[in-house]
Amino acid sequence: MATQELAAKANTPQTAEHTGGTRQNAPGVTTLTGRTGADEPAATRGRTSIADVVVVKIAGMATREIPGVYDMGGGLSRAIGAVRDRVPGGRSNVGRGVKVEVGERQTAIDLDVVVEYGVPITDVAHDVRENVIAAVERITGLEVVEVNVAVNDVHLPEDDNTDNGPARVE
Repeated sequence: MATQELAAKANTPQTAEHTGGTRQNAPGVTTLTGRTGADEPAATRGRTSIADVVVVKIAGMATREIPGVYDMGGGLSRAIGAVRDRVPGGRSNVGRGVKVEVGERQTAIDLDVVVEYGVPITDVAHDVRENVIAAVERITGLEVVEVNVAVNDVHLPEDDNTDNGPARVE
């Protein structure tokens, strides 16, 4: 009878929770599960959950570190972000312009960026990809399968000049 029980256990599929690996919990949260049991190393016992927003923030910060990236997001989101930044106590949204899909072991990232005028766009996109992939993989342990960079605008030096000359009315 014990042989039949062992054979039945061997044919029963085990869940990720018992075998180690990754599984999807709730929408937007990936759980990396460890092995269970006293004979397993302490570092592998238990679960680690990584929410989509974590990957969004890491990718946003890594993108902003690259010289030549002026801002992130589309026109409307940048306009709303500019208003938010001017409100006292408001804080900037590091996830603006970042969309992610997080699977069990992998993630894909889409970025909307505004580059400075005069910088080679292909070089900036290359540097952004390298930095985002390195940061996300190092911090989360997820494999980044792709980073799509969409350049939505070019920031011109005169865009910063808000002075329209002398006032017409004093």
